[in-house]
Amino acid sequence: METSERGAGAAATRDARPADGRSGPAPTGPGAGGPVRTGRARAGVPLRVTVALAALTVVVGGTALALKAAHQDPYVAPGDPVTGTYVASRSAGDRAAAAVLAGPYRESPGPRVVAVRRTGDAPAPLPASRPLAASAAAPSPPVGALFSPGDDGAAGHYCTASVVHSPAGNLVATAAHCVHDGGFRTRLVFAPGLHDGIAPYGLWVPTRVYVDPRWISDRDPDHDVAFLRVRRHGGTDQRIEDVTGAERMRFDAPPGRPAQLTGYPSDRDAPVGCRHTADAEGPGQLRFPCAGFPAGTSGGPMLTDLDPVTGTGSLIGLIGGQDGGGDDNTSYSSRFGADVAALYRRATRG
Repeated sequence: METSERGAGAAATRDARPADGRSGPAPTGPGAGGPVRTGRARAGVPLRVTVALAALTVVVGGTALALKAAHQDPYVAPGDPVTGTYVASRSAGDRAAAAVLAGPYRESPGPRVVAVRRTGDAPAPLPASRPLAASAAAPSPPVGALFSPGDDGAAGHYCTASVVHSPAGNLVATAAHCVHDGGFRTRLVFAPGLHDGIAPYGLWVPTRVYVDPRWISDRDPDHDVAFLRVRRHGGTDQRIEDVTGAERMRFDAPPGRPAQLTGYPSDRDAPVGCRHTADAEGPGQLRFPCAGFPAGTSGGPMLTDLDPVTGTGSLIGLIGGQDGGGDDNTSYSSRFGADVAALYRRATRG
């Protein structure tokens, strides 16, 4: 699944989940829609010639794509690929928030969130959704939509993110493919609790973005996780966790746990959700079989141990990973093991 913030009207295609629900990028070039014929499939062409032509094609094509990306996408930066870190500029964040507010969105104070710390045994799991499909869900203050606006008037959201607990109270989690696609996105805006064009808990922009370097080097689906340290646009000193509350991080959760998956489709300003179990899909992935998570839901939180009072829970995954996050019927997540725990610790240290 690729993401893009290029061109007018890109909001519907920015998320790695295509609007038609099919996973993976659309085929391009000769023979689009059918099998790609390369190497030995080219009848009558000696292998050494095929290899030489392929190498030339990669060099020329790669150069052309790089030039095209540089021309079309001014809002991508290399950051530090060795550490997987990008330091965002204050002016870029405030301009991005202003671009969102210049569209159909506005800030309007929502109900105050009172943190309630649960004690004792974990609450009983909620029953699985029936039918097993995503349906409209009430907005949750820590969960919101992620924007990447340009200067072309396209300010739609394209991914989902959630506030997670951290010592500094300023951390947001989403999928790596939502923030790094050929480079770090330099214009990101998070609107927690978004509904009906209203950002009830303000707009927040990153100060730093963290991904695993293995995502940068080869888009390893087992590392499709990112953390953003955020601030409220306009220079206030508020902590997002104090405003919205936060999900708890949980690492090495056993598979098969009842969980709730939530995401913001790119064509609506309200979330959808589904309850089922988060099952193992090999050593590095979780599998959540529930239909109805379209474009825009990538990065959406997979929560277990939901608190019936606050609606918050333990984050054990998020939409991303295998097959770019899934298809019409199944969503995936990178497993939250030692590598994601290390990334989280790095993000909390700053």
